[in-house]
Amino acid sequence: MRQSLEATAPSPPHPAPHRGSPPPPADDWALFLDVDGCLLPFAERPDAVSVPAALLARLIALRASLGGALALVSGRSLATLDHLFAPEQFTAAGLHGVERRRADGLAHGAPSPAALATIRDKALVVARRYPGVVVEDKGAALGLHWRGAPQAEVALRAFAQAMLPRLPGYQLQPGDHVVELRPEHADKGSAILAFLEEPPFAGRRPVFAGDDLTDETGFAAVNARGGISVLVGDRAASAARFALADPAQVHRWLGVPVPLPPPPPEISR
Repeated sequence: MRQSLEATAPSPPHPAPHRGSPPPPADDWALFLDVDGCLLPFAERPDAVSVPAALLARLIALRASLGGALALVSGRSLATLDHLFAPEQFTAAGLHGVERRRADGLAHGAPSPAALATIRDKALVVARRYPGVVVEDKGAALGLHWRGAPQAEVALRAFAQAMLPRLPGYQLQPGDHVVELRPEHADKGSAILAFLEEPPFAGRRPVFAGDDLTDETGFAAVNARGGISVLVGDRAASAARFALADPAQVHRWLGVPVPLPPPPPEISR
């Protein structure tokens, strides 16, 4: 247990100007990928994103070339990930590591406390005062999104802080235009370390790409194992040692085919 805790301790920040582009994918990698802000650009509503067919096909091909050692590591639930990437079902960690599905299909998660349903209903009342706010029911976690209503940030943060004492064993998880109430017993770093103890990930070089503060434990975990940590975006203070600007660059890095532009319209003669 001590080794796992040490592996996810924060690494010294690497200033953005010192981060170069990561090397291209190699067959000996164990590849871990965040979803929102990394594989997919953000949208005003969490349910407004979609997975391009070319990205899905490339992830399937990468999984095959890596002997199955590819996993999604996301703040979304496993059920939502399965919906997004349907009909495929990837090895994955959901709810920032609270849920985890191994490569053999065995999955485990956390029960949803009864108080969370009441808190969700109260959050919906607050949200009605700020058109554009989204209350995301994740089962064992609750996300409060203000990307579509920036003026609601202070109220939503205050609401989440006020509700936290009603959820023993929970923590506040800040993110990009969101704060979540989620169980505190797991994070993305601990999920990655757990995968690395299991086939087909064991013995491979860990690589993790992510964009948010919630991904820092993942960066620390792969750094501790001699792996490759990739920040998506331009945040200055991060343990990541490589960087890519945005999801479009992530796609190029992974080898997702660029769609051809539409042909020019025919000119009538």
